[in-house]
Amino acid sequence: MPLYFAYGSNMDRAAMTAHCPRSRPVGIAQLARHRFVIMREGFASVVRDPGRSVHGVLWDLALADIGGLDRYENVAQGLYAKLYLSVVGPSGPRRALIYVGRNSGPGRAAASYMEPILSAAAAFRLPQGYVAELQRHLPPGREPIAEPRAAASAYRLRERPPP
Repeated sequence: MPLYFAYGSNMDRAAMTAHCPRSRPVGIAQLARHRFVIMREGFASVVRDPGRSVHGVLWDLALADIGGLDRYENVAQGLYAKLYLSVVGPSGPRRALIYVGRNSGPGRAAASYMEPILSAAAAFRLPQGYVAELQRHLPPGREPIAEPRAAASAYRLRERPPP
């Protein structure tokens, strides 16, 4: 089964269970020379940045789940592109599937989008400094979530609108 590196809403177990029911988390991983961004459409992506790293969750992706994940990520409509990049996971460097947004223009995420990301980052124990970076993407006036599990349970899975 291929490996998949999730850095945004797909770090959330409930989200992945909904569209990739046969896939399982392997552990946390890091994508070097990239940084987390929010695209104009309000969704997460990564862009090249030699001095930064993106932390996320490495999933053992069932082959039968790839089509559903492609649909969720709106690959056919051009929202995301599929790449295979090197990430450093629990057993060292590995090649993993990663979805990268095609739009590099900056945007803002809704709190309802960021809160499950922050919840998953806390649940998988991503580095605190990195979680603090993610919290900066909360809309103005929103405080960082105090109880990550509350945000995850309140999150309603939704399909992405077409680009």
